[in-house]
Amino acid sequence: MKNISAGLLMYRWKQDKLEVLLCHPGGPLYEGKDNGYWGLPKGKVEANETILQGAFREFAEETGFEPCISELISLGSVTEKSGKLICVWAFQGNCDADQPVQSNLFQMEWPPRSGRIQSFPEVDQLQFVTPDMARIKIECIQRQFVERLEKHLHLGYQIKEAL
Repeated sequence: MKNISAGLLMYRWKQDKLEVLLCHPGGPLYEGKDNGYWGLPKGKVEANETILQGAFREFAEETGFEPCISELISLGSVTEKSGKLICVWAFQGNCDADQPVQSNLFQMEWPPRSGRIQSFPEVDQLQFVTPDMARIKIECIQRQFVERLEKHLHLGYQIKEAL
């Protein structure tokens, strides 16, 4: 599917505080870059899969974890300036983000104009962060997904309390 990315946003509760899982892009171009460079595990949807299948595949490829999901929350989509559509679902889960990331690899010429092709992990670090920290670390366009998740969970909490 041309110009469509899909992803999954894992969240958990730690000491009654919401945390979301973010990925730091690997490779020499992102080395030493932090705030504004993290993102959700997501990527391009292949022609032979549905958008949701692409989200599951990308999550596994980028994190090294097979998502175990009982319930998905649709967080909708956003369109980047480039025209790419990003579709995201959230799920409650947990993983050991302190372990070395088992991400898929990509190849690029490095150093530039050297003629040497090297492999790098697509993701070099995973981290659970609070929504406030996520808004600082995550790419600008993806902040909306964190805010939508917060709104969804908060509204769900209000409804349960009213019953």
